[in-house]
Amino acid sequence: MHTRLLTLLALLFLLGAGACRAPQPASTLGPRPALPPRTPTPAPASDEDAIRQLIIAEGQRVVSQDIVGLMELWAADAVIADARHTPDNPNDDARWRGRDAIRERYVVLVFPGNPAVVAPTDLRIAITGDAATVTSTTVIGSEVSPAGDRWTLARRDGRWWITGLTYNLEPKK
Repeated sequence: MHTRLLTLLALLFLLGAGACRAPQPASTLGPRPALPPRTPTPAPASDEDAIRQLIIAEGQRVVSQDIVGLMELWAADAVIADARHTPDNPNDDARWRGRDAIRERYVVLVFPGNPAVVAPTDLRIAITGDAATVTSTTVIGSEVSPAGDRWTLARRDGRWWITGLTYNLEPKK
């Protein structure tokens, strides 16, 4: 019994010391090469450029149906409003408040239309401190809405966020 105990203790010692570990095969690939340095994302030259890039990114992400990317553009307290072609009557507007509602709007109303092109043009950007307003003509497929969109943006935590979009601002003809 004494011999068994000594043998068991010796095995435990060897296991603890790593003496029973199987040898690791040597890599046939050699050492891993160092990763090349990452190219930094270019910073926009101005607030106007940053805002323009943000609005263009929204259109591109609509086309690619990138809901995760879209949600990264919107402020948590953002609002989207459909002016329903009655810009002087805000009482008939449909509204989506907050990211959850905005996400649902994209998924339920926008994505099923499968737009191939969403391209804001004629952007007129007005910046006052950490707030900006942009009016634009939006081209969605073959539909053109001259001056039909009004975007609001805010600079928070060192970056611009979309805080609002009111669309269908062009009056009915």
